[in-house]
Amino acid sequence: MFTDSHCHLSFPELQAQLPQIRQAMHDAQVDRALCICTTLEEFETVHHLATRYDNFWSTVGVHPDNEGVLEPTLADLVQRASLPKVVGIGETGLDYFRLGERTVADMEWQRERFRVHIRASRQTGKPLVIHTRSASDDTLSILREKSEDADAVRAGGVFHCFTETETVARAALDLGFYISFSGILTFKNAGDLREIVRFVPLDRILIETDSPYLAPVPYRGKINNPSYVPLVAQQIAEIKRQPLDAIGEATSRNFEQLFTTVLV
Repeated sequence: MFTDSHCHLSFPELQAQLPQIRQAMHDAQVDRALCICTTLEEFETVHHLATRYDNFWSTVGVHPDNEGVLEPTLADLVQRASLPKVVGIGETGLDYFRLGERTVADMEWQRERFRVHIRASRQTGKPLVIHTRSASDDTLSILREKSEDADAVRAGGVFHCFTETETVARAALDLGFYISFSGILTFKNAGDLREIVRFVPLDRILIETDSPYLAPVPYRGKINNPSYVPLVAQQIAEIKRQPLDAIGEATSRNFEQLFTTVLV
């Protein structure tokens, strides 16, 4: 019934508990999970999860925050995206939250990395998994840039773990993107985010854990895992005034429509 559209099961704190997590997912009716890649060094581990388990899929990408790692070329991303059960490009995007003594101008390397991922998405026809933090204007601006190739496929994608404003949500929807909500939605101080859920059409919503981070209430502060994603769905059900199973079915259907190769 439920699909976790964004988790990091390759991270050590989850990988070591994978049998227990999979049983917990089954018990919670979490049928599928998308395992997200954050470095090229990590890709083999992430992809192995997808090929080992029939209800896991993977992406390929390098997180904008990661420095001192292999810098992805277009060829790197395209080649890995062609492998079985790789359904998306990312996570990618921009993150200006931890600039330190740097300026936004100093982050051109991050913007260029993002553009490489966008080119890979357009070349492969596989959707982007977007991470944006304190950088929404630049994120949207780069997504709006014209492709050098007039025949390039615009595969769309998802703004994951959405915490931005309604204005950003509207812009993302206008660009054809889905919006994914995480356990943050259940936090006491997330009233503004719950209002955005009220605004976003149900047929454009995904749910996620971003585990091992951001465990929803009542597990806040603990290690998160995909079996907790129904708690995000429950919060959306309350906001939308719909049955929980309707939210589970709708968000899973949205996942299928975005990542169409999960049906192959």
